[in-house]
Amino acid sequence: MLKIITMLKTLTKFYTKSEDINRAESHEQIKDRYDRLRWSVFISATVGYSLFYVCRLSLSVIKKPLVDAGILNESELGMVGSALFFTYAIGKLTNGFLADRSNVKRFMSTGLLLTALINLVLGFETSFIVFTVLWGLSGWFQSMGAAPSVVSLSRWFSNKERGTYYGVWSASHGLGKAITFIGVAFLVSVSGWQWGFWGAGLIGLAGAIIVALFLHDSPESKGLPPIADYKNDHAPISTKGKTVSCLQFEVLKNPYIWVLAIASALMYVSRYGIESWGIYYLEAQKGYTTLEASSIVSVSAFSGILGTMISGVISDKFFKSSRNIPVLIAGILNVTAISLFLFYPDGNAWMDTGSMLLFGFAVGILITFVGGLMAVDIASKKASGAALGLVGIASYIGAGIQDVVSGILIEENHTSLNGVESYNFSSVSMFWLGAAILSVICVLFVWNAKAKD
Repeated sequence: MLKIITMLKTLTKFYTKSEDINRAESHEQIKDRYDRLRWSVFISATVGYSLFYVCRLSLSVIKKPLVDAGILNESELGMVGSALFFTYAIGKLTNGFLADRSNVKRFMSTGLLLTALINLVLGFETSFIVFTVLWGLSGWFQSMGAAPSVVSLSRWFSNKERGTYYGVWSASHGLGKAITFIGVAFLVSVSGWQWGFWGAGLIGLAGAIIVALFLHDSPESKGLPPIADYKNDHAPISTKGKTVSCLQFEVLKNPYIWVLAIASALMYVSRYGIESWGIYYLEAQKGYTTLEASSIVSVSAFSGILGTMISGVISDKFFKSSRNIPVLIAGILNVTAISLFLFYPDGNAWMDTGSMLLFGFAVGILITFVGGLMAVDIASKKASGAALGLVGIASYIGAGIQDVVSGILIEENHTSLNGVESYNFSSVSMFWLGAAILSVICVLFVWNAKAKD
């Protein structure tokens, strides 16, 4: 027992936030090191989190091949997918609170390493039970990605510039989707469904190394002043003198953050309806091949990168760091894109592609703001991980419910007669679209929320 306690203490110390150090330097030396380390943090957090996405979306590419091979059916795929979302949701909350106190370099690289290893193992499996257990476990390790990334941005970038950098960092979602829906899909089309997992796993291992080498914990741990002092950028509502635990508890009491959590959950229903089942929909409903369907959905990744990159810049430069108007516009565009994708007559590849371009652009903005930054703005920066965690758990509960409900609705409306497969996607289409509309309505209720230091 003593050995176990000692081991736990050592493990806790390893992942605890690095201690502050004092270092006498001139203003020029501080500026030089700050600039260099900030770029290292920003690039490694962005690339690292994009590769979390590759390990998370690998299953989306191989759903139809798994069904065609008789390994899993649609309902089973829905349950496997939801296992990741539900554990991810719980992990987002738990690891969000832990990330505020953690060494983000070690925390994030460990999560990416373990989710990559699970992908490698799944390439050798065909058991539904094993798929569900391992994919669910992967969801927990996936939840060790977003919060450390956002905490690192909060530690290294000030209030007035955070929207810009957060927006560009959010391009990691699109970058991860592009790598998955093009690169991993190509591997699957050439070498079989197993390479959907093996390819993602190898890419994830490379990402873990990048994060371990180039992400840095905090300016203070490098002998630099806090970012608010360095940039002379303190928020109007001060939180000095309050402990991290107190500030995290304030997050749980903040009604605006709860409303954002609901809005994000609904947005994630529509988002993952398309990202998890869009390829399957195009194959089953519109007759595309796996590579063709993946290519159409993949364009949303590139427009998503554009959406996330410009979202923060636009809100910071033209709306005085307010996110409300850009979010409202993006929500309307998202509803329009989903409507075109699902209800425009079949057989028009240009319209299918165009709707995915619009969808990616809109969702890129919504992920940036509704899925994180608006909550981070409202909460104290010392509790940004907790704010992101609360929104995260709601978001991925929504995504998990979506995967179960979508799988059931698709299977119940799937018939086979004389070897001919027939699908009716009308019910699941209304489910996805309705969630997108309700999300826009919810966001209107946080219009007057104020930021904290």
